[in-house]
Amino acid sequence: MHLSATVSVEIPSSGRTHQLEALFDVPRAARQTLSWEADLPIEDRDWSVGLIVGPSGAGKSTAARELFGLPEPFEWDGRPVIDNFRADLSMETISSVCQAVGFNTIPAWMRPYGVLSTGEQFRVTLARTLAESEPQGLLVLDEFTSVIDRQVAKIGSHAAQKWVRKNGRQFVAVTCHYDVLDWLQPDWVFQPATLDFAWRSVQPRPKLEVAIEPVDFSAWALFAPFHYLTAELNKSARCFVLFVEDEPAAFAGVLHRPHAKAKNIKGLSRLVTLPDWQGLGLAFVLTDRLAGAYSSAGFRFRTYPAHPALIHAFDRSPVYRLEQRPGTATSGRVRSGRDAGGRRLGNDWRQGSRPCAVFEYAGPSDDEACSALIR
Repeated sequence: MHLSATVSVEIPSSGRTHQLEALFDVPRAARQTLSWEADLPIEDRDWSVGLIVGPSGAGKSTAARELFGLPEPFEWDGRPVIDNFRADLSMETISSVCQAVGFNTIPAWMRPYGVLSTGEQFRVTLARTLAESEPQGLLVLDEFTSVIDRQVAKIGSHAAQKWVRKNGRQFVAVTCHYDVLDWLQPDWVFQPATLDFAWRSVQPRPKLEVAIEPVDFSAWALFAPFHYLTAELNKSARCFVLFVEDEPAAFAGVLHRPHAKAKNIKGLSRLVTLPDWQGLGLAFVLTDRLAGAYSSAGFRFRTYPAHPALIHAFDRSPVYRLEQRPGTATSGRVRSGRDAGGRRLGNDWRQGSRPCAVFEYAGPSDDEACSALIR
């Protein structure tokens, strides 16, 4: 593919332009012209992700427009963001792509675009870009991660490339930020400022240093607004937080589950990842560590997911065993005692007309985690 682009503009003469020329000794020019000429051999290999990167004013958007075309920006009205997706898309498709890019805070799906955080706006725009593109079409996103927190940018880049590769698509990101390189893992990089093009190999994303600690119940207040069902948590829950470089990222609340026969069941009552950290699987790092710890202490560890993404994730996990398939639970709130079928239920289990599943941990015990977190 060959890039040949020229941008030329007339410079009107005015009092201020004459002052500027005199002040900075700028040569008088009636017209300014910028040109780019380069070969991008992207037809030579199969690829999934490309990156056009460089400083502002380097010609990134011009190059992307000339090579691939740029889509018109989305319009967002005052309706919930899910209602702004194309009308022929199913809720299942919208849900799937939102989850894929780490836009997992379900209450935020029902808010207008204008009240979302900058990071949430980036993720839902990315989700809409992916969902509304033609099945075999090339995806191009200008100003990729330009106005968001850099941690969100890295995680969003990782989520985007995962979706693109999984779905066999092609995606070109256009950005002035080089820090997304290791997270987006592009197959090729083009820098219009120097006209350099380079192929690169896909590598694992950078590792994160995490720590899991038991915390006071008051920590729930930070995570409660982002739980997909309720902001309530039983006061008797033991609380744990996963930290990334000393920043809280994911929360788990664990309750003892009364049972007619088994007296040693601990259940995951709440599991929340803060929006800025969604898309990296940190919640499962947290739950696996806790499950191993409780297993070492002689307990059976269960989780009761209703979120479709959580159900699928636990179902794919090699260390969890499905005990009860998703179905429809009784409606209302069951605090303790037995349900209509005579089954003993744990405290603070909210149920309703939603798919419920039960998974039990079947992985190895973790004595080290047990000593650090449980005993």
